[in-house]
Amino acid sequence: MSRYERWNGILELLSQEGRLSVEEAAQALDVSTATIRRDFDQLAQQQMLMRTRGGAVAQSVSYDLPLRYKTARHTDEKQRIAAAAAELVEPGAVVGMNGGTTTSELARALAIRATQESGFTVVTNALNIAAELTVRRHVKIVVTGGVARPQSYELIGPLASGVLEQVTLDVAFLGVDGIDADLGASAHHEGEAGVNHLLVSRAEHVVAVADSSKVGRRAFARICPIGEIDTLVTDDRLSDDLAARLTDTGVKVVRA
Repeated sequence: MSRYERWNGILELLSQEGRLSVEEAAQALDVSTATIRRDFDQLAQQQMLMRTRGGAVAQSVSYDLPLRYKTARHTDEKQRIAAAAAELVEPGAVVGMNGGTTTSELARALAIRATQESGFTVVTNALNIAAELTVRRHVKIVVTGGVARPQSYELIGPLASGVLEQVTLDVAFLGVDGIDADLGASAHHEGEAGVNHLLVSRAEHVVAVADSSKVGRRAFARICPIGEIDTLVTDDRLSDDLAARLTDTGVKVVRA
């Protein structure tokens, strides 16, 4: 298990329990207590948790894992989803993309496909995606303004909206924290949800990209109703029941 996988595991346990002892974490992650103590100390230095005698507690602020600690989750599924989603993009298309681990994988998949004859324009509010694609010769990058959220590297607020209101998109790829047949697509943070909703409104075709763990779940802030999503690209672990519920709403479900 890598360091980031351990950190992700520790933060997940803390988000569920609120408090965690060194021994509990060591047993749950099958590593030594010495390793857990070092991890606790390093995460405390980054203000991701608070150290206590013999353990740690979650920060009192709203708990949200930064993107870099989420990269270990469902990695294979995300890469398959990204590859399938990239096939939906026509050469020369204008592609909108919000932040997230799955959309980051999609950006890499698109970059591999881009050539002089079949490049893309990518409009994004995700700083990490913009930075990664800027060096790609056949990908044109348009970045929104806004205030950066360190948890997701996304730009949010009125400055982000100002740019999105001036563009039109052939397809928007939407990373979500939850997608539900009744509520629609949702995000943990209302600022992200607002910018993502505008991204959806500027697109001719809207594709949600999410691993199956997010399907049937609801997050705090709604991005858009289910009727505004044309396609969901997910992994093959999605149950037939959940797939059928989404299909009944008019969403095309692609299982990669």
